[in-house]
Amino acid sequence: MVELLLDAGALLGESPVWHAAEARLYWVDIEGRKIHRTDVATGADDVMEVAEQIGCIAPRAGGGLIAALENGCAIIDRWDGAPQPFGPAVLADKPHQRFNDGRVDARGRLWVGSLTSDKSNPDAALYRLDPDGSLTEIFGRLTTSNGAAFSPDGGTFYHADTPTHAIRAYDVDADAGTLSHGHIFHQFALGNGRPDGAAVDAEGCYWSALWDGWRVVRFSPRRAAPYGRDAGTAPDDDRVRRPDLRTAFVTSAGKNLTDEERAGQPHAGGVFSFRVDVPGLAQQMFGG
Repeated sequence: MVELLLDAGALLGESPVWHAAEARLYWVDIEGRKIHRTDVATGADDVMEVAEQIGCIAPRAGGGLIAALENGCAIIDRWDGAPQPFGPAVLADKPHQRFNDGRVDARGRLWVGSLTSDKSNPDAALYRLDPDGSLTEIFGRLTTSNGAAFSPDGGTFYHADTPTHAIRAYDVDADAGTLSHGHIFHQFALGNGRPDGAAVDAEGCYWSALWDGWRVVRFSPRRAAPYGRDAGTAPDDDRVRRPDLRTAFVTSAGKNLTDEERAGQPHAGGVFSFRVDVPGLAQQMFGG
């Protein structure tokens, strides 16, 4: 059973991250330029406003957050602290781009991609931000980098370029911080939603939230076919409880809706939760 956790009214909700040490859900409203810190037990929601759009965030091992902004990444040492640039402002000369989705690996590196507003010119890219602040381009020719997630053993990296409707899987060389043997893991049919944010659970199954698809799907790592159920059709005995890595959180968007669409989607821009049978994976901390 899917439940509304927070009727936040976000323009473009993204990057839900469970911070176990704080027992808080962090997430961002990209176009609202806000970072949210939500107490799921009480519904209290702290909001931090920043000057740039925020593609994604992740907790740091030393405290605070790493944030991927419009032009580059930044460290936020404490709640309500000003973002401090970390690494090169690689997108500063690309006003049609901004950073988007990302994921931290077991070595404390942030794998983060960009998107371009010029969809006819695929010049966005996936990067690796190391704890020392160095930034390495992994591959380019993307339009909307999304769906970043690692298998439980760190040996597989999943990634989606959203407009292609495809999820790809890569072998990971953890020591070198490189990818190889990329192949299509699943190809969605046109008109049924596009792969957006993602996560991997303890069984290694890949969960994909579909933009304009109204559902979340789970794929077995052993075959590229849907495995499980849509988030919206969970059985009635699935009760959303306090997070123990068995509660899934999904953000949504409320931008660009007509009055008629908004009337039919009164909670667009909210954060939703639902109970899952298989636990998720603990969030890795950025090492910088």
